[in-house]
Amino acid sequence: MDTSSARGAVATPPRLTPQFCFSTSALKDFLRLSRSTIDDSITQNLNALHTPSRDGFSPSSTTQRNINLKRTLPTAVCQSFTSNILFPSWQSRSDVINYCASVATSDDPNDPDSLSRLAESEAYREKVIDERLDPYSGRWFPKESRSEILAGVLRNERMVEDIIRDRTWRIVGERCGGLEDLGGQDWRDALEKWRLERATGTLFSATRA
Repeated sequence: MDTSSARGAVATPPRLTPQFCFSTSALKDFLRLSRSTIDDSITQNLNALHTPSRDGFSPSSTTQRNINLKRTLPTAVCQSFTSNILFPSWQSRSDVINYCASVATSDDPNDPDSLSRLAESEAYREKVIDERLDPYSGRWFPKESRSEILAGVLRNERMVEDIIRDRTWRIVGERCGGLEDLGGQDWRDALEKWRLERATGTLFSATRA
């Protein structure tokens, strides 16, 4: 089965810049779109592989959902799908998350709120505190920097990724009659094998099936 035309189904990776990362709404929108295209509709995407269209696999072809869900997909079809569609989608999201994680842990001299936080800190240090009159007067919670906000978003997104990939890989195993021929029971091992194969130019190709 030719899935070469399916590469357009993978959400287009954004241009990676610190500005993109600090715009956490844009970051989350990209991750959400990528997940919805492949992982959230994994059952329908796999169903479409039973009757591939002339143009190859496309998530848009999954509107017909009357296929017997118990049919096992051929190994070659599953290998082509994971190598050309699923893993590239996962890798794209990993690249974005890892890049933004490096941004979150780097110096941020252009933070527009740095001066206001500094002013708040100075004001607090100069404040006369008498906890006998107000037991809560000594409590102060500084405003988070945008790097700290980004780090919190990324921690949450990593947890979401783990949950989604666990579910997707389980469904792939059920529909493909096992996972050993696809890289292993753990999606982390399978994804790492795919990365190594891509780096060495030994990726599975539909033309070899």
